Amino acid sequence: MASFKQQTFQERAALAAQAKQAALEKLRAKPPVDEAVAAERRAAALAKDQARAEASAAKKAMRDQEKAARDQARAEQKAREEAEAAAAAEARKPYVPVLPTEAELKAARDARYAARKARAGR
Repeated sequence: MASFKQQTFQERAALAAQAKQAALEKLRAKPPVDEAVAAERRAAALAKDQARAEASAAKKAMRDQEKAARDQARAEQKAREEAEAAAAAEARKPYVPVLPTEAELKAARDARYAARKARAGR
């Protein structure tokens, strides 16, 4: 059985140079990108970005609309609760009859007196 042999620095450097040269040749062998294809890809990416932005804007508008509806519902609920509280407070107040004033009593008495005189004078 053969034992493991350590590589020297020169051997490692040579292997790295060969790998680098192979990568460069592979890159050079690759056909150049056609301008029409590149422009088509850019247009597709731009359209995708625009669609994403429109979807995001629509989503934000929907969230804003839902938030406005929730806020309005909360405001209506608060107004209802305040109205119910005011009605309950009004119901708890004791009944205070409205008594006529002295002038109103005198006017009613005078009207009755005048009616009685008018009947007697027939």
